[in-house]
Amino acid sequence: MIANIFLYGSVNGVILMLSALGFSLVFGLSGIANLAHGGLYILAGYLAWMLLNYLNMPFLLSIAGSIIIVSICGAALYRLVILPIRGITFSEIIATYAALVAIVEFFRWMGFITYEFALPNFIDGSVDIAGATLDYQRLFIVAIGFFLMVFLWLFTHHTKYGLALRAIAQDEYTALSVGIDSDWAATISMAVGGALAAVAAITILPLGLIHVNLGYNVLLIALAVTVLGGMESIAGLVVASFLLGYAQVLVSTFLGTHWVEVVYLLTIIVILAIKPSGLFGKFQELEERV
Repeated sequence: MIANIFLYGSVNGVILMLSALGFSLVFGLSGIANLAHGGLYILAGYLAWMLLNYLNMPFLLSIAGSIIIVSICGAALYRLVILPIRGITFSEIIATYAALVAIVEFFRWMGFITYEFALPNFIDGSVDIAGATLDYQRLFIVAIGFFLMVFLWLFTHHTKYGLALRAIAQDEYTALSVGIDSDWAATISMAVGGALAAVAAITILPLGLIHVNLGYNVLLIALAVTVLGGMESIAGLVVASFLLGYAQVLVSTFLGTHWVEVVYLLTIIVILAIKPSGLFGKFQELEERV
């Protein structure tokens, strides 16, 4: 049992990290709490399924098409929905949540509510590790998760565009004074966030079925992970993902799977009450701002 808890807790940590990565990146680089993140996630899953089954495209090509389309949708969401209300935080939250509901309910209206929607595994088979059985798809998810973390760190620290995005995030007015367009930076960050949501979807969804309510579930996961770790902290994102991943396995094992979402909700409530900036957040605490 200990081996199972350790292995599946680690895998769940990577799954939570992938699910929240796009949301955290967008907020960290542009300050936008993109509540449409869960909608982009299921959009990617359904798009990949439709390209694969309706147009009979090869599996890898349907995946690439889904990632590109969702990335474009992320950029379009900023230009068409967020840009006119940029800087009005409450309006941004309402607008992005409305986009989430619109995407989810569109697929519900289209009849994507049965149990026939699923993506194939990238790799079939399983392996025994320390007495526990782990399928290759989950190992693939772990590999993709760590690859993306390394890639994003290199992108944001060692490329011209990544450094420009970080400059906007750290001091928008100074970045504007040296010619960096904040709207361009936010558009790029939303496109990258959309692509990350799509990558998470096409790697995680083969573990189960695609259903519309996943849009809301993924948003809840992203909020729990980023609130616990710190909204602008990548290190906090990783630590929070693994903490919640192990908590998820322990709760499922000893209390039942129906308690898992309660863990996410309690995490958000407790952290906001005790340490609003999260474990690794750099924002000032409430008592310091008063």
